[in-house]
Amino acid sequence: MIRHGQSQWNLANKFTGWVDVDLSDKGVEEAKEAGKLVEKAGLKFDYAFTSVLTRAIKTLHYVLEESDQLWIPETKTWRLNERHYGRLQGLNKKETAEKYGDEQVHIWRRSYDTLPPLLSADDEGSAVNDRRYADLDPNIVPGGENLKVTLERVMPLWEDEIAPKLLDGKNVIIAAHGNSLRALSKYIERISDDDIMDLEMKTGEPVVYDFNDKLEVQSKTKLDK
Repeated sequence: MIRHGQSQWNLANKFTGWVDVDLSDKGVEEAKEAGKLVEKAGLKFDYAFTSVLTRAIKTLHYVLEESDQLWIPETKTWRLNERHYGRLQGLNKKETAEKYGDEQVHIWRRSYDTLPPLLSADDEGSAVNDRRYADLDPNIVPGGENLKVTLERVMPLWEDEIAPKLLDGKNVIIAAHGNSLRALSKYIERISDDDIMDLEMKTGEPVVYDFNDKLEVQSKTKLDK
């Protein structure tokens, strides 16, 4: 698993969610460095998964290019999108904390089952208006998500596509976002609802899981220089 490199809104300290922002210059370098770490570790992938958001797609491609694996098949899916932050999207995190209090913002960001203020479907910023979600039932397109909801929409991808490949002995790379990966990590590692609040996913840091034939985690390794 790898969280995308620093985005332009990470740099600006804004809530991003489903807003499609690009990588910052630092984010590009983080992604390329991650690819070099993958190459150094000798990791060979059979299949790739990523979201439909630019920052994750580009991170995946930089990693695969640096490790000479750009040719492998890949799936782009909304199920790996970042958690939708509702009406918080586009707001500065520091200014939001000053308005609502640090504790409330921490709960919105980290709690397992607390929803952010929701974005209505008729808001101009709603993902209902985005062509990449045109094939989705409009009732499925969220106006805001917590980690619990994010996990619920990631799980069908895990169950139907990722887990079968792992059980077939294939190596998979998933390039996505802090919260979609936190959701997957929660399930894979059986992390409690309370403890998941403390799990951080650093930008551009590859995390390697080894599984047994029952998909139980045998080891977890973070690649660094």
